[in-house]
Amino acid sequence: MSYLVTIGLEVHCQVKTQTKMFCACRTSFGETPNTHTCPVCLGLPGALPVLNQAAIEKTLLSGLMLGCASPEISKWDRKSYFYPDMPKNYQTTQMDLPLCLGGGVPLYAHCYPTDARKHIAKPDKVVRLNRIHLEEDVAKSTHLGNSSLIDFNRAGTPLMEIVSEPDLESGEEAFAYLRSLQMILIQGGVSDADMEKGQLRCDVNISLRRKPEDPLGAKVELKNLNSISAIRRAIHFEIHRQGEDLNHGIAQVQSTRRWDDERGETQLMRTKEDAHDYRYFSCPDLLPVRTAPLLENVRPLVPELPHELALRFERDLGVTGYDAAVLSSDKHLAAFFEAACDPAIAGKKVANFIINNLLGTLNERALGIADCPVPPVQLRSLLLLVETGTLAASQAKEVFAILFDAPADDPAAIAAALGFKPAAAGALEALVEQVIADNPAEVELIRAGNVKLLNFLTGKVMKSATSKPNPKQVTDLLSERLLG
Repeated sequence: MSYLVTIGLEVHCQVKTQTKMFCACRTSFGETPNTHTCPVCLGLPGALPVLNQAAIEKTLLSGLMLGCASPEISKWDRKSYFYPDMPKNYQTTQMDLPLCLGGGVPLYAHCYPTDARKHIAKPDKVVRLNRIHLEEDVAKSTHLGNSSLIDFNRAGTPLMEIVSEPDLESGEEAFAYLRSLQMILIQGGVSDADMEKGQLRCDVNISLRRKPEDPLGAKVELKNLNSISAIRRAIHFEIHRQGEDLNHGIAQVQSTRRWDDERGETQLMRTKEDAHDYRYFSCPDLLPVRTAPLLENVRPLVPELPHELALRFERDLGVTGYDAAVLSSDKHLAAFFEAACDPAIAGKKVANFIINNLLGTLNERALGIADCPVPPVQLRSLLLLVETGTLAASQAKEVFAILFDAPADDPAAIAAALGFKPAAAGALEALVEQVIADNPAEVELIRAGNVKLLNFLTGKVMKSATSKPNPKQVTDLLSERLLG
């Protein structure tokens, strides 16, 4: 029996700030455990929190990028529970007046898994958001069989919780949602959103029902999800598991399950508490925040979002939709592309070289675009040599390979050192005439319509030339001479 799948996501994203949410301890990753702590983030009695304005502003910036509204007053609450990685026995968070309300995340087509892009059910889908609230992260626990180690360096790091409405219907949509959201947050400089570093974590809520008019089924929450691909696999498993249970008359109960990636299955952790079990109440140590002045601070910082960049690249620079999607997917890549463009070069040619050559080389060297040694101005100079006919496209690739390791060198000088330079018109024409005279059979076939043989004659000319002229220049001369 088939079921309607309803999925909502709770994404926890560390905000990129220099200090923690309620104290002056420096945020860090991978440093010596328990070296960035103080009485506030250790939850010692009598320690008082102080708000981090940068974290609040970056959360409001996230809301502006995602089309959220903000209440006039936002306040702080205590959420009571005991976890070993939260020594205060409560978490300072937001309940009824969070910083951001509503909004939505567009699902970009290129953010779906590659094998699912041809079967996107709703190409322009936007997943509604319920809220974005700001809270403090917990410590990091490392479990060692019968014992656990706790590192409080992470405790107190500003953490946004981005809560979607239950608008997702598949693992593929959840995959696209997370990649699209990750892209937008990075674009705004809000977070590096690196799941491997724990900067982006996600809980998945799934329920099944038979008909649209039926109430939502019991919500099952999935935890311990450490990659976007693992989230997709976990959703597929859980949909199948719940469906099989329902087919056998086994009702689902609201619960929390963990994902075991090695075994490829979810396992029951506990039945799920409701909101009232957390005993929320207003934090007595923190004053509410007026959002209007802070919103005015960050409104000028709202960047072009990936879909806005892509549309502009298509409209103004003449690139294809696919190229625009790739180039707009990373703010550093988009900036590099724009800086490499020149009125004398078609935007499509610049895009092709970046996507097909530059990104491939970076991938081979395990580098990101932000670490690219070749500045955009150097790439522009190289492509201008192609545009003026000094270099063929294949020759430009050879020059680029050298330029990558010697980015300060002049591309024209590299080309000259390789022997790539236009031949004098008279000398080249003389070589063309000689090759035509030496290959009468091929000449007749070309004139009869076998134009592919032009490449054969081009090769003959290139071998005869003392320099390495542009093969296109040679082919054009042969074509003009033989085909008129």
